Amino acid sequence: MTPKIRLHLDQPLASGQPLQLDRDQSNYLFAVMRLEVGATLLVFNGRDGEWVARVTAASKRGGELVAESRTRPVLMPPDLWLMFAPIKKARTDFIVEKATELGAARIMPVMTEYTNAERIRQDRLQAHAVEATEQCGGTFVPVVEDLQPLSKVLAVWPADRNLLWCDESMVGQSRSLAGLPRGPWAVLIGPEGGFSAAEQRRLRALPFVHALSLGPRILRADTAAVAALALWQADLGDWG
Repeated sequence: MTPKIRLHLDQPLASGQPLQLDRDQSNYLFAVMRLEVGATLLVFNGRDGEWVARVTAASKRGGELVAESRTRPVLMPPDLWLMFAPIKKARTDFIVEKATELGAARIMPVMTEYTNAERIRQDRLQAHAVEATEQCGGTFVPVVEDLQPLSKVLAVWPADRNLLWCDESMVGQSRSLAGLPRGPWAVLIGPEGGFSAAEQRRLRALPFVHALSLGPRILRADTAAVAALALWQADLGDWG
């Protein structure tokens, strides 16, 4: 029977490899999930795939596993970034979790003129990405970057990467990704107040930007992120 518990470990994985657990991981496995010596679980590190590991030492303060056999290789996501303006804490958490589940390779909070949040806890959002990967059966954990100004990101934009701008001013217009090239992409979601006029002018002037309507209704920022990622994955990503 395949173990149901999955745990991310930032350690090399190979057959016979001993794996040391920190206090939080040990408390989760042995106090919360009630695993004992001899029990098995699935572990992954984002590089070496998913492995069955067996508990060889169990304590609430520490423990040890040993990797036994690989069940799956690492499944790399498409080369897709999500850029979004942070909103309220719970809804920002939601965006990071769903972006992870939907296969974003990199998650980039950006500061726009109308962004409400002036700071984020990058370490906490990265932990949410890890937890989402554990829950959804993924083997790759996207990097969550620290908050950066949108203008700074656009100033050093890589020449080979296209940007899909979800433009709320196009609400009601037909949407289509037909004819757009595959390859490196990013999706850009604005703040609750939308993009400023100056930001809109700059985005429209950039040759790598492709504006997109997300349908006949204006979506909340967290809903827009999910909708845009799903559209991209269906037409240009790895869902087909």
